Amino acid sequence: MIDLNSLTTPGADDVIEPVTFDSEEGREIFRHSTSHVMAHAVKRLFPEAKVAIGPAIQDGFYYDFDLPRVLTPEDLVSIEKEMEGLIKKNSPFARRVVSKAEALSLFEGMAETYKAELIADIPDETVTLYEEDGFIDLCRGPHLSSTGQIAAFKLLSIAGAYWRGDEKRKMLQRIYGTSFTNPKELKKYLDFLEEVKKRDHRRLGKELDLFSINDEVGPGLILWHPNGAIIRSTIEDFWRKGHQKAGYQILYTPHIARLDLWKTSGHLDFYNENMYSPMEVEGYPYEIKPMNCPFHIHVYKSGLKSYRDLPVRYAELGTVYRYERSGVLHGLLRVRGFTQDDAHIFCRPDQMEEEILRVLDFTLYVLKTFGFEEFDTYLSTRPEKYVGTDEHWEQATAALDAALKAKGLSCSIDEGGGAFYGPKIDIKVKDSLGRAWQCSTIQVDFNLPERFDVTFRGSDGKEHRPIMVHRALMGSLERFFGILIEHYFGAFPLWLAPVQLSVLTIAEQHAEYAGKLFEGLVDQEIRPELDLSNEKIGNKIRKSTIRKIPYSVIIGDKEMAEGRISVRKRNGENIGPFTIEELLSFLKEEINSRR
Repeated sequence: MIDLNSLTTPGADDVIEPVTFDSEEGREIFRHSTSHVMAHAVKRLFPEAKVAIGPAIQDGFYYDFDLPRVLTPEDLVSIEKEMEGLIKKNSPFARRVVSKAEALSLFEGMAETYKAELIADIPDETVTLYEEDGFIDLCRGPHLSSTGQIAAFKLLSIAGAYWRGDEKRKMLQRIYGTSFTNPKELKKYLDFLEEVKKRDHRRLGKELDLFSINDEVGPGLILWHPNGAIIRSTIEDFWRKGHQKAGYQILYTPHIARLDLWKTSGHLDFYNENMYSPMEVEGYPYEIKPMNCPFHIHVYKSGLKSYRDLPVRYAELGTVYRYERSGVLHGLLRVRGFTQDDAHIFCRPDQMEEEILRVLDFTLYVLKTFGFEEFDTYLSTRPEKYVGTDEHWEQATAALDAALKAKGLSCSIDEGGGAFYGPKIDIKVKDSLGRAWQCSTIQVDFNLPERFDVTFRGSDGKEHRPIMVHRALMGSLERFFGILIEHYFGAFPLWLAPVQLSVLTIAEQHAEYAGKLFEGLVDQEIRPELDLSNEKIGNKIRKSTIRKIPYSVIIGDKEMAEGRISVRKRNGENIGPFTIEELLSFLKEEINSRR
């Protein structure tokens, strides 16, 4: 038991400031304190359990345990009841600083091997312990003053997690939870989670037959089904036309290259853990590509460049492959093979600011076209270890900042968060649920032009080094598609929908008329579907609605006699009637507007 009299008290010169749940720090303290109570409850129900780590995370907390058996959802209910009892006792969280040796002896005596390992790795001579109602935990803190302040909590799920993220170490059981200062806010968050669950792109991807992942093919490798492939093709067509209009030249590059290329680029030194093992081809080691950049550089170097030729803008929908641990793979959002909407701009230093502004304009145009209107923007600055001159860093950072200000985009500064080769802008889109997703990035690079000896002939007749700008607007097609599925709840706007209109017949005698309508729509590059089945019209309408097809037309005696068609929207609203020509005009206007 910790001696409460040993606690330190504020001095006369100390400044005390309140920390509330409205602040990030306050939420972290609140939820980390809840994870501490959860660990206590688990130990009371499973005395032989060993506790590992239990941090606060965004919107909640988790704690990892080494347990004698696999937990079930019913166990979460029992743990919650035990937590409720601990919270009602309103026990104080007591803090004490002890020597590392004392702490090690304490936790080894309790057979808490994971805590003992953590203590052994701490470089300081003292560590901080916290106790409530006899349960002692290793923790930097701070915590709430007492358990009774935890007003509302919920345990959410159970998952597996390797100790310290090492696949060679033991798999532990991770319990996720969340907590709030009042039940109303907790309910609001749980309702939000239910909506997130409904929109899960993995579930919708299966229901709408968009994509799949097959273990025989390999985890993290996406199979695009016909419906998903139509959407992807539509996105790619929009992407290509936009890039050609914006002055980019489209490239295609190989999927593998000799290992020496990745040595020159520095990927073997800085990115090796995300690369796959090399393969041998005719005695030479080759590597499957994790990046497109070196290929674009060699295209640039294939001919002499003058200062008059710059800027040079190359773009590619380039498929790359990166190793991700199986435990972090997540549908379309975290994969092993994906296609980047990649581009690299080679420009003179005096062109950099204008080029970044052009990229920013292009980025916002693309994101807004896909229905995103709110953004979080970050400017990442020079880290401790970097390449390039201070002058280049200052110039590049100033150019990025000036472009953001010119577009009226407020940004958060991520001090020291830039890559070693240059500063960057990251843009996160807000989806229809208010969630932020990292998509676009604009990175200035001083490193690769140096490594590959990239030059241009200046007006003075001498060789100069261009600035290289890496940029991706959507990030990757796979991840962006996953975000779109959840953003639209699978109900894509007309221009993206794989089937844009379903033609439904009431009876067999309506088939010929419906078939002519179908053919006319196809001729006008509309994506229709024809249902001539003998099912009742109500069932046909229901199927079209479940598949989230934007529009349906029903062909019966009246439509054939009058030559006018009523159109049913997927939300049940009827519009029209239209002549066939009016219907085509209506559809084309909506498709072209990309609403």
